[in-house]
Amino acid sequence: MQIQYRNKGLEKILIGINAVATAMVAGTFIMLFGFGEPLLPENILYVAQIVLFFIFTAEKIVRRFNAVSKKDFWRENWIEVPLLFVLAIVMVQAGRWFGKADAESARHLAVGIYLVLEIVIKVCRTTVRLAASGKNPTRTLIISFVVLILAGAGLLMLPKSAADKNVSFVDALFTSTSAACVTGLTAKDTGNDFSFMGQVIILSLIQLGGLGIVIFGAVFALLLGQALNVRESVAMQDLLSEQTLGRIGNMIAFVFGGTILIEAIGAIAMFNMWSSVPGRVMDLNQLWFCTIFHSISAFCNAGFGLFSDNLVGYNRSWGVYAVICPLIILGGLGFGVLYNLGGIATDRVNRFFKKLFKKRYRFSMQMPKRMYLQTKIVLLVTASLIVFGTLGILLFEHFAGGGNSGIGTGKNCSIGDALFQSITARTAGFNTVDIGALSASSKFVLILLMFIGGSPGGTAGGIKTVTLAVVIMAALATLRKRDEVEVFRRSIRLLIVRRAITVTLLFIVVLFTAALALSITENKNQFTMMQIMFETASALGTVGLSTGITGSLTSAGKLIIIVVMLIGRLGPLTLLASLTFNLKPARYEYPEEPVIVG
Repeated sequence: MQIQYRNKGLEKILIGINAVATAMVAGTFIMLFGFGEPLLPENILYVAQIVLFFIFTAEKIVRRFNAVSKKDFWRENWIEVPLLFVLAIVMVQAGRWFGKADAESARHLAVGIYLVLEIVIKVCRTTVRLAASGKNPTRTLIISFVVLILAGAGLLMLPKSAADKNVSFVDALFTSTSAACVTGLTAKDTGNDFSFMGQVIILSLIQLGGLGIVIFGAVFALLLGQALNVRESVAMQDLLSEQTLGRIGNMIAFVFGGTILIEAIGAIAMFNMWSSVPGRVMDLNQLWFCTIFHSISAFCNAGFGLFSDNLVGYNRSWGVYAVICPLIILGGLGFGVLYNLGGIATDRVNRFFKKLFKKRYRFSMQMPKRMYLQTKIVLLVTASLIVFGTLGILLFEHFAGGGNSGIGTGKNCSIGDALFQSITARTAGFNTVDIGALSASSKFVLILLMFIGGSPGGTAGGIKTVTLAVVIMAALATLRKRDEVEVFRRSIRLLIVRRAITVTLLFIVVLFTAALALSITENKNQFTMMQIMFETASALGTVGLSTGITGSLTSAGKLIIIVVMLIGRLGPLTLLASLTFNLKPARYEYPEEPVIVG
């Protein structure tokens, strides 16, 4: 919803004041909680927060009188009334509820929570409006990721974020990029080098990066009862790769609600898994945090773990295969596919009960919801890659593993480990084996899986499963001398075929360019080309698997990987589209002339 204001100049001034006040609020919290001791006396910082509270309140009052439609203003800002009401009650009743000794702390906490909610509301609304400003929404997506990464790096550099010694800027930037891009490559040990505060920051970056800040903004708008206007819906349609404009609101609600539900079920399911290795998790609070961390990391396909060996210690645990594998697969299918499958399941249940309890319904049944072509392709390619990846790893570890295989050799080769690595190599980056000890053939299989990645519209990277299917079917159409690319008795538009080929070529160019650059920067480390290619493919596919060279990379090498991770998360085609958004298509054609290929 876009509110119209009478005085445009006054509105610009208020926007500037808002930006400065928001930055000051963030600064007060950093000075209070980011260091061992507050940088300024606590009383001064609390007074500053109270002043900022009055600034936010005054800004709302001025905007209320400047708004053309008071009804539209209250419709967008209705949440302010209950927030201020609750805050007023806490301020008045704090002495009675918490006692005189703790009343002041309770009041400061209430003001702090209000300011945090205000910042969240402002940031979410700003991202949605920027995406719907009429400019390229993909550019807004890129900017949001860059800002998120820089903010995360700054927070990870705070003394309270480190477990022992402070984290350098390059390592903080590397970790922040890896978390926001849901990659999982780590220059520092997440469980040992970062404190609880640092781990919470990493987890927040994973969740925000997995779904995207713009999507969170749209979710927040819907939660506040604000309908998205046409521009905002079109922007969300572009960012979600959704085809039907009318169901964008339902799709966004499904993305957010489905994510929370799946992550919660995953956390509850794997709660008892950690006790299988004694001494890893000490108390109940640590157990719950470990569970929630790995559940979110698995569904968002991030691959971050709190243990130095990732999940190697749990390679015989039931939870790895029964909980983490399904979470990885669901996160990698894409929200559009999950939405379609959820709609089909709901429709089947409704039809069953209507047939059971409403006999007349049998004579007036509507057509059941069908599975979209996108869903069919994703499910088929995903299942095929899991099966062939598992068989490939088993085969190569049996015949080419030698005595140093990380999975085992010959008859001792674990099908479970091969299955897990086949699943996680395409999206997540968890590992239950020593990746560096695998045979070169198995690593090559993993590189191929990382290059392909997951499915569109989700948290996974790579060229995507649908892209692979379109490219293969285009080649088959050429061999069969068919004019159109056909999949499941449906034709694929030429525009989609061109896009699939472009994405594949761009990924190949980025992969080899980055690998070549790393071979130059890491010359002193004497890494093999297989190690460099593996690291680059893992970064570009936002996977997070490593042969163990990540922590030894030079600063220049880490910066290269940072850029590759960002490109892999956004997609080279997205970056190219943002640069060529204003280019107009040519309205002429040149005469044809045959050339020889092949």
